[in-house]
Amino acid sequence: MGVTAKIAPSMLSSDFANLASEAERMLNCGADWLHMDIMDGHFVPNLTIGAPVIESLRKHTKAYLDCHLMVTNPLDYVEPLGKAGASGFTFHVEISKDNWQELVQRIKSKGMRPGVALKPGTSVEEVYPLVEGANPVEMVLVMTVEPGFGGQKFMPEMMDKVRSLRNRYPSLDIEVDGGLGPSTIAEAASAGANCIVAGSSVFGAPEPAHVISLMRKSVEDAQKNS
Repeated sequence: MGVTAKIAPSMLSSDFANLASEAERMLNCGADWLHMDIMDGHFVPNLTIGAPVIESLRKHTKAYLDCHLMVTNPLDYVEPLGKAGASGFTFHVEISKDNWQELVQRIKSKGMRPGVALKPGTSVEEVYPLVEGANPVEMVLVMTVEPGFGGQKFMPEMMDKVRSLRNRYPSLDIEVDGGLGPSTIAEAASAGANCIVAGSSVFGAPEPAHVISLMRKSVEDAQKNS
């Protein structure tokens, strides 16, 4: 299998007043990516951060900033996020059915890596054309909770989507986000997820480094056994 484990603490669970030091702390604990939740208060009810925060954080870290856009008009964010220094740009399939080709092209032209996300209620078949297109996305994010708020319970029934994607695309980066932690990681890893977003389970842990390494081992063990 050509995919590597990537553990991406969700900065939504960090102390926003100390974002730079929280980012550094996560990287020192073994994080591969930093997951940034960008919500517009419209596509989802919550309102979080935008390009100015990404730009500020970029000055303090060289880390891969894995941006998940829960927004109604992702095209409007491509230019500002590219300038701000975002690394990955993951948009939602639910609002990009008509313009994803243009969106992917523009994301790549700004030097970012395109990904597509799907909500729990969206069928996995919706993202196949985006992975198989002439100009494909490079990651699929399967939401394992309803997007918009942290701290929700993991939805195990979403693992069927992960399995379908992994069977169909052995070398695709498949990310899961929502309710991931020591008690749910084995299920996600054995289904074939290799990019793991974890918020409260990492930030709320007495030893975040222990949780990160446990999740990485779970993904690596599942890959060996697959």
